[in-house]
This record gives sequence, structure tokens and C-alpha cells, in this order.
Amino acid sequence: MRPAPISIDEKERLNAVAEYQTGIESISADLDRIALLASSVFQVPMGLVSFVERNRQVFLAKVGLEACETDREISFCAHAIHGADIFVVLDASLDRRFDDNPLVIGAPHIRFYAGAPLTVRNGQTIGTLCIVDTQPRASFSDGDKVLLSELAAVVLDKLELHRMKVAREESHARFVAAAEASPDGILCTDGSGIITFWNTACELMFNRPSEEALGHPITIIMPSKSAEEPRLKVIGDGSELLVGRSIELTAARRDGAEFPIELTLTEWRDGALSSFGCIVRDVTERRANEERLFKLAHFDALTGLPNRAVLKARLDAIGKNSEAACVLSIDLDDFKEVNDTLGHLVGDALLNSVAGRLVACTRPIDTVARIGGDEFVMLLPGVGDPVQAAVVADRVIAAVAEVFVFEGQSVNVSASVGFAIHPTFGQDSGDLISNADLALYQAKAEGRHCRRMFMPALRDRAVQRRTQDFELRLAYERGEFELFYQPQVRLADGALLGAEALLRWRHPTLGMLAPASFLPTLDAGPLAASVGNWVLTKACEQGAHWRRHGAPAFRVGVNLFGAQFRTDSLSERVRSVLVATGLPPTALELEITENIILRHDGEMTVPLQELKELGVGIAFDDYGTGYASLSMLKSVPLTKLKLDQSFVRGMCTSAEDVAIVCAVLYLGRSFRLAVIAEGVENEAQRDILAHKGCQEAQGYLFGRPMSVEDFERRYALGSVVRDQQSVVV
Repeated sequence: MRPAPISIDEKERLNAVAEYQTGIESISADLDRIALLASSVFQVPMGLVSFVERNRQVFLAKVGLEACETDREISFCAHAIHGADIFVVLDASLDRRFDDNPLVIGAPHIRFYAGAPLTVRNGQTIGTLCIVDTQPRASFSDGDKVLLSELAAVVLDKLELHRMKVAREESHARFVAAAEASPDGILCTDGSGIITFWNTACELMFNRPSEEALGHPITIIMPSKSAEEPRLKVIGDGSELLVGRSIELTAARRDGAEFPIELTLTEWRDGALSSFGCIVRDVTERRANEERLFKLAHFDALTGLPNRAVLKARLDAIGKNSEAACVLSIDLDDFKEVNDTLGHLVGDALLNSVAGRLVACTRPIDTVARIGGDEFVMLLPGVGDPVQAAVVADRVIAAVAEVFVFEGQSVNVSASVGFAIHPTFGQDSGDLISNADLALYQAKAEGRHCRRMFMPALRDRAVQRRTQDFELRLAYERGEFELFYQPQVRLADGALLGAEALLRWRHPTLGMLAPASFLPTLDAGPLAASVGNWVLTKACEQGAHWRRHGAPAFRVGVNLFGAQFRTDSLSERVRSVLVATGLPPTALELEITENIILRHDGEMTVPLQELKELGVGIAFDDYGTGYASLSMLKSVPLTKLKLDQSFVRGMCTSAEDVAIVCAVLYLGRSFRLAVIAEGVENEAQRDILAHKGCQEAQGYLFGRPMSVEDFERRYALGSVVRDQQSVVV
């Protein structure tokens, strides 16, 4: 059977393989060193340099492999020679091109492969430099590809120098022809470093014709008075220092313009006489790519600040020397609102401006890093005094608070700062940043636009929160949550109007827990929306049941979590629950707090307005105790104000509390909002409220929060709805 014919392109490629194979054994040791280097750098067991012939792949250098050749039909490198880029197979056992390959299912059991094509001066690809592993990889980065390409370039230099040496030994004419065809600059010198050959690529690279180069020292390619000049003078003195090596130098063109080159030197001997050949490559583009990759790996693309990796390295260096230092964790308040209302273009411009302001707050030895979003970290070496750190934190807060103007539009943001001192409160980089973050969360929780210093108690509380988060998850899954109900009455005659549903946790070892012991953790954790929806569903089920069994006008109040505004549509959720439970919209009252309004203002108005139009009541809980402004009564769709128990409790002894109660009642009448007083504990308080015009109340005087069974017994409301863990609609 005659072999299949080969194409003209393949024939030319095979001719190139044959040309470079001539006498290749003389540089096998050099190629072995490169294969070993590739294996070591990439931490793989196998590194190979190979030629791909017509029917086989021949290994010129090998590390970790016994075979000298393989059939081309099963060769991975046979695929690699057909592309200009690195050919990568992350897991051969999952790649349908190779999953049944004998080299995969049998020795050497290839799983990972990366091969750089060896493309010579006439554009023909004669083989590869490849690395092989018996373990798969998740990725092979752009930086890895650049490094493997650089090693392949060294192999090509060796092959090119070898080819020229062979050609020169065969005939000077052939050497000249080969050198002239090379895309790289090639020059030759005698033993004294005087240029004897200068190819066309050198003429173009240095903008210097051969007649101005021949007969001159090789140092003419260097800038005048260059510090690199002694490195080239050794060609005539101690050439063995450079022979066989690739070095990077700063070169100069005829007009003095400087640029980086890579120079590879080989030596020929004729008896006692030496001559030298040099391959010269312009590496301007490579340098630019290296700088780009370095910046991508070490600096934030938007602000140009160092990134998390740089920050960690500098923190680690400080930790090794046990130096004093301070880390400030900085977060912008309400940055999301800037992005949502003004767009990401303004948001990016704001981040750039903030970056500049933060840098202006620091010393040259300090580090300001952006670690994501609107989060920045500042490292202050040598600052171990909390007072000094607080001064810097205040400077940061003031700088960020300055008005930012973008295209004529003013934007105001503030910053919260947490800081931790090394080594007092953080031994390594992870602990130090984590502790500064905990202090930042404290600053956020205590009003924002302020600074807090890390103290060990913050870590203890964080551990306690994580533990309680886990227990809350188990409590939800096991059905340990229950609802208690506190009656709400009409002051005029004490008639039952409804009840507020209040969450309780029947802990398996601690017993029944009141909300204060777990609600803050639950509200800030991932379960808030799920538990909130369960409370809504269960309370509506119970309210509908009691309306059918003894209290036809019963109204149930449900407290909302802020997380319920961040998930799906609240109004649709409430509609679904009302339909599923049969509770009329007018029998449901949703209670919101000032914190929910402040944190979710942009997310809450629409669903609350839709629910109000449906007939659902919207009550403002604890009105008057925070920073609530009168404008909230206009902007938030409300139906009721809940007068906080702190004012009710002080009415009998404080004229100021009476005045506040009267003011809230007046606001209710003016805005056509009902008012209910909380925390009524005695007859005197009830009488004052009734005299001032308050119509509804709740508190211990009328009944403590009660279980379903106790509530039904007290008000004779029929049988109990037992399914505490109802399915959320």
C-alpha cells in the first residue's frame, strides 16, 4: 500500500524539519536544560522538546519520559503545530479529542498538556516545547502562556544559532543566505568584537546601513556612555561570560533613540581564533506586554491603586519583622445609591476621585489599596498609636465628605472607617484586615460617617453571631420558631381589635427566648427573608382562623424584615399569602421601622403603596425614637403611627413626654393616620392617653404576648391552628 501524498505546505514544513535536524545532537545538552527548566518552572513531571516529522514525533530533549518517539497520529504536539498560540488541554480524560488516546488511557497517562509551537524564520512550525502532567489543571493563565512562549523563544534561538553554525560550516554563502532570510537581527564579530556581518534585519532595526556597521566595534549598537557597554566589551575579553546566554540590553538606533533588545551570543572557533554570532531581537512589545500583565496582577484597573495581592504582600513583610502598623478599612456609605440613580459612569468617576483623596491623606511610605467595589484599605507602617491612627481616620472621613462634582452635577457621599493596630490586634495580614473590617461593621451599625477601633470584644461578638446564625438555621429547619400574640384594644371600652404577632424561639436547651436575644442576628443574617415570609404566612393563617371562630373583625399586625424588600416583590408575596389564607387585606397590618425606611427607601415605596391601595395597613413602629423626619410621613405610604412605649411610660412624671405624645397624636390627626400607643402598663397611663384623644393601645395592662392557646382561652376564639411551620407561599 502506497503512503498518502502530502501537501506542498507540509512538504515545505518537513524540509524545514530536516534542515534544523542536521547535527542536532551537538546542542542536545542545551535543549535538555531548557526542558528541565520548563518542568521545574511549571512544576510538572515532564518537559519535552520535539520535532514533528511525517509519521512520528521525535523527542530532541525530554524530562520524565522514557520514550524517544511516538506515532504522529496519537501525538498531542501534532495538534499544537497547527496554531500560532499555546495549545492547552486542561484535562485530556474529559476532552473528546483525546479521551481514548493510548497516551491518556495508558503510559504516560497524560491528563494536562500545554505546547508552544516552534515556528522558525520561514514561518514553518517544526515542533514544540511542551509540558505534560499526569494530573489535570483548572486553568493555564495568560501569564503562564507568556512564560512558556518565552522558553520556546529560547529553544528557537538555540535552534537558529545551531542552524547558522551548521550552515557556516557547510558554506559561508549558505550562512549569509540564511541570515538574510531571518526576521531577527543577526550580526557577527571577530574575536576583538569588530562587526564582520550585519544582516538586513539589523539595518532595519538599528536604522544603520551595513557600511556604517562593518568594521566598527559591537558597542555602536549601545547608547553613548551606556552603563551596558562593559557587558558587550567582554566579547573581546572574556566571551565565555556571554556565550550561550540571552541577555536584555538597552540599545540605540542611529538617531540615538533607545529601545530594549534581547541578544543571544554563540562562539565559533577556528584553531586559536574565535568569532561570534549574535541574534538580536527587539523586545519593545514584549516589555509592554510584561508591564501590562504586571499591572493587571498588582493594580486595580479602575483607580490604579494597588490591589489585595500587593496589600497582603506588604502586610506579610511587616508581620515578619513584627513592626508596628495600622490598617484602616474604608467603605463608602450609600455608594450603591449613586450607581443606581446617577449611573456607573458617575460611580466610577467618584471612585477615582475618592482614590485620589485617600492617597492625599497619606505619607509616601503608606499604601492605599482598592480591594473591590467601594472598599478601600489603607496601610500605615510604623503607626502603632491609636490616637495617631484616629487622626488619619478623621482626615479620611473629612476628605471623602467633600462635595464631588461630575459634569456640573454635585454628589455627596460619606465614609465609615474601622482600624486595627499591629501587632496588638492582629498578628498576620488576614487577622489584621479581618479585625479592621469588624471595626468597620461596627461603625456602619452605629450610624456610619464615623470611625471605630477594633477591640477583642468585636471578635467575640462576631464569633457569637456566627454560632447563633448556625443555631438559627437549625431552628428554622426544625420548626422551633413560634408566634405569640399581644392584644390590641380600643381604649374607649377595652374591646379587642386585633393582635401583633411576635416571634419567639423555643430553644431546645435554653427554653423560650424573647426576640431581643436573637432578632438582631436574624435580621442581619441570610434567614431574615425566609423567616419573615413564614411569620407573614403563619400570622395570616391564624388571623383568618380567628375571624372565622369568634372575632369577625380581627386584625393581625406583622413586623417586616428589611430583607423582605431585597428579595422578590413584597406586594406580590403579600397578595399570594392573603389569597392562600383567605384573610382580607384590611385585616392585615404590616409594621415597618425607621431603620428599614432609611436602608431600603428606594426599594420600599412602590410595594408599600401597592399594598396600601389594596387595603393593607402600613404602621410606622416606634415613631419618634430615632431620626424620623416629618418628610417621611409624606413620602412613605402609611396608615398608622405606633407611639413608642418610652414616651407612654414617662407621661405620668414628665411634661416633656406628655408633649411628645400630644405632638404624635396631632400629627396622626393632621395626616389622617391612626395612632396606637405601645407599652400601656397601668390605669393612669390609659386615662391620660384616652383624655388626649388616643383611640388604640397595647401593653401589659391589656395582656402580655401570649401563645395561641392562651390567647384563645382568654378571648374564647375556638380551636387552635397547630401547624406552626406552615409552608411559605
